[in-house]
Amino acid sequence: MYKVFVNELPLILTNKLSETANGEYFLLNQDSIQEAIKSLKKKKLTEAYIYHPNHEEILKKFTKEIPLVVAAGGVVTNEEGKVLFIYRNDKWDLPKGKLDKGESIEDCAIREVMEETGVKGLKIENFLRTTYHIFKNGGIYTLKQVHWYAMKTDYNGKLKPEKKEGIVKVRWKGPIKIQKALQNSYANIKILFEGD
Repeated sequence: MYKVFVNELPLILTNKLSETANGEYFLLNQDSIQEAIKSLKKKKLTEAYIYHPNHEEILKKFTKEIPLVVAAGGVVTNEEGKVLFIYRNDKWDLPKGKLDKGESIEDCAIREVMEETGVKGLKIENFLRTTYHIFKNGGIYTLKQVHWYAMKTDYNGKLKPEKKEGIVKVRWKGPIKIQKALQNSYANIKILFEGD
């Protein structure tokens, strides 16, 4: 099962019909996918399902219909145990960005965190999870797949928001401030703090 967010509402790619209790399900073809995305965008549905019997094939087939953008980012913790957040588009987010040609996912995650926040000395501790969401890219619905890593740093220098990427603030946040930030964030970011 893959949970893809469309305007914060889940579009679930599944190989189990039993999971489709509360939402409508759609076939894995261009027209059905577009219809499912539009229904979620217009809030006609609160969740939608795309069914395909083969779990291994479902994402591959979905990305044949919807272009895929691969990105990586980090949940960065400093020596005080605070987490690094960015503020962009009136929401709290975590630093992430698109994979460059020939770049490894890990290198992309570190580079993007550095570029977006000015934080140096980043070390990847472990892979956290992959999140998915749909956005419009040049008028075309596109699937963004973000690979998230837990990172540590001993950096305590100045934070520099990457203005050209629309980032207006970069902040270290402790547990109470993290809870507050998550109230004005994205579903995919909240998932990273839920822990399964």
